[in-house]
Amino acid sequence: MAHIDLVGMRKVYSDGQTFFDVEDLVAREPFGQFGAWLKETCASPEIAEPNAMSLATSTADGRPSVRMVLLKGYDKKGFRFFTNKESRKGRELDNNPHAALLFYWATKAWSRQVRIEGPVEKLSEDMSDEYFHARPKSSQIAASASNQSDVIANRETLRQKFKEVEDKYSSETDVVPLPSFWGGYVVKPDMVKFWQDQAPRLVFRRPEPDEKINPDATSVMDDGWVLEIVQP
Repeated sequence: MAHIDLVGMRKVYSDGQTFFDVEDLVAREPFGQFGAWLKETCASPEIAEPNAMSLATSTADGRPSVRMVLLKGYDKKGFRFFTNKESRKGRELDNNPHAALLFYWATKAWSRQVRIEGPVEKLSEDMSDEYFHARPKSSQIAASASNQSDVIANRETLRQKFKEVEDKYSSETDVVPLPSFWGGYVVKPDMVKFWQDQAPRLVFRRPEPDEKINPDATSVMDDGWVLEIVQP
């Protein structure tokens, strides 16, 4: 086993000049702030996939799982992604419709995280169909051919399934139909946490209906959100 000094492996953070604080917010709700950071990240050549995010789900009895997926849209309703609904994550979301997302972006100048938590809903078939047919045809065929998370005997089995679907829709005019097992989800956040370098975290959250807000620690923001600063 190769020796790697993980104990001594650490990044030296800045002296505070890149810390992110309340006065650095560009919006009084989390979606505007997320959009500003995403725009900066998309402009950085150091970030290969700015829309890559960790998606954590859980079984009904609390056993978690996590994987990388791609953000394919967001607005004030939530953060959208698409997948095979019969995959492990799809089955877990059926039984426990809550999820957590994590974006981690690191450049030589700064490191940022955005954590998102909230309930999950399925997108409409129309929205799923629109996105599915915006993908390259090869991606549509791959999604149709794969029973995601199911065990197969070997790679050749999957290649053969792909070829069968590819041959079925070989003409340029052939339309690959949206599979019944494929579609989109939206995470509707009740908490969004922003972190940059070693600064305290800025947390937007939805307060409980009867919660009494402490004005000394919690700021009332826009669209029903409150903002708090939490220790790193």
